[in-house]
Amino acid sequence: MAHDADANKSSKGWLWLLLLPWIAMIWVPSYNKIEPQLFDFPFFYWYQLLWVLISAVITALVYFKTKKRPTGNGPQGGAR
Repeated sequence: MAHDADANKSSKGWLWLLLLPWIAMIWVPSYNKIEPQLFDFPFFYWYQLLWVLISAVITALVYFKTKKRPTGNGPQGGAR
């Protein structure tokens, strides 16, 4: 039982990663500029688009790291 509590506590630490995209987007002065351009897109636009992709990867990582795994004790978890 204590092992479950420790595992749950350690999996909650992954949730802190979800703050990274929020911080990156809320701090507008850090990316409110035109240069450097990428394929004629100003930095302001491609930086935000890049964070959309990074956020998707971070969200997927956090999801899989915090998802509860079947214990094998339930009606569907046993060997057949």
